[in-house]
Amino acid sequence: MSTATAAQSFTQAITIKLREPARARNLELFLLVIACGICAGAMVLVQLGTKGRLFDQSVLWVGGGILGLALVMHVVLRVVAKNADPFVLPIALVLNGIGIAEIYRIDVHNGLSGWDAIGVKQIVWTMLAMVLAIITLVAVRNHRFLQRYRYIFMALTIVLLLLPMLPVIGNNIGGARVWIKIGPFSFQPGELAKITMALFFAGYLVTARDSLSIVGKKFLGMTFPRARDLGPILVMWGAAMAVLVFQRDLGTALLYFGLFLVMIYVATARISWVAIGLALFIGGALVAQSVLEYVHGRFEQWLDPFNQEVFSRETQASYQLVQGLFGFANGGITGTGLGQGRPYITPVANADYIIASLGEELGLIGVFAILALFIMFASRGIRVGFMAQDDFGKLLGVGFGFIIALQVFVVVGGITRIIPVTGLTTPFMAAGGSSLIANWIIAAMLLRLTDSIPAEQRVQQGALPAASGRSARATRKERRR
Repeated sequence: MSTATAAQSFTQAITIKLREPARARNLELFLLVIACGICAGAMVLVQLGTKGRLFDQSVLWVGGGILGLALVMHVVLRVVAKNADPFVLPIALVLNGIGIAEIYRIDVHNGLSGWDAIGVKQIVWTMLAMVLAIITLVAVRNHRFLQRYRYIFMALTIVLLLLPMLPVIGNNIGGARVWIKIGPFSFQPGELAKITMALFFAGYLVTARDSLSIVGKKFLGMTFPRARDLGPILVMWGAAMAVLVFQRDLGTALLYFGLFLVMIYVATARISWVAIGLALFIGGALVAQSVLEYVHGRFEQWLDPFNQEVFSRETQASYQLVQGLFGFANGGITGTGLGQGRPYITPVANADYIIASLGEELGLIGVFAILALFIMFASRGIRVGFMAQDDFGKLLGVGFGFIIALQVFVVVGGITRIIPVTGLTTPFMAAGGSSLIANWIIAAMLLRLTDSIPAEQRVQQGALPAASGRSARATRKERRR
């Protein structure tokens, strides 16, 4: 190869590498435009469906603030995370926007407006969550430094889990003591605890996975790790179980336990951990439903929701579950249309049962589209587990992706009677600021993790669109050389 040809090939290779981040960001901008159109269209359809006209344009202007923040976040990504995944931000924006539209639809029926409207509060929480996501992107320029603070994250997780138990600020809502209330503001610290727990597990398992998978004593054909290696994990597992017993929150305990089980399996690749974890889970579920009254009630409502002994409009026992199922049935395949159903009949239709509300107005097709978006979002995190250059990033990506996937499965599974109702919220969609902030921070962390993956590797794995035209031909020609 001549010197001139070599210089030309080098220049072409550099050009391709420079174009790949720009191509990803241009794709993200294109998807953001589509996402903004979907969100605005949903708000318009809600107003047309409920009143037949656009009667409250101020909501559209306020919603424009979210779209503006999304563009700001896009610009920030062009500066601090040029190689970040182009699908994460548009997917999060679409899910968030559809959730706000459905919450606003229920507010219209209840006659709520201004600051009393839950939809307006949701918009404000969304804007705050997006600002925190932008701060996360700017502050965490390299995720690897977080590994050294694993024990700080462990202590922080325990503090967050214990805060609702304090006598002054702890608050009991819906039978679960998982909230803290300071003045007019209430917050669920357990939502942030799932982030710090994932950071602790990822950091600790990177350093201790060899000891957990190799060193130990054999019993019944399985190698059990030493107590000093398993100790920190048992502390975290005990804290998660305390949430179930003392805070009466079945869904959060299930989320923590599932995160613990998946991350330790990914770190050690030992199927015995899955067997032990499932045995502990099944045994704990049987004991809990026998000893804890509220868990027993959840099982009764799941197994026989139409039984008059458990069906109660006053306590919302299985009444909520039955009304959600009727809402799904009323929606059918194509749905009644945004603003034209009756989702408000179901209790807590804008939070725990927002999927049932969307199932009635968007139908089975709409629910499948939403689930497809969640699958794609979670897959971006799990993909990091295959392509990240460091073990800490791999575990963290899998952990964050699994958090979203498990939440959606537990929520949809409970509403459709696949599993008992647990009380978890649908990520990005359900009313509530705690969940929104936690999930937008997870989105920011996934963007940071995907930015650490070399562009060439992501193109080969299909995470980015391959170079086209002259650039693609130059790439193939360079590889042959």
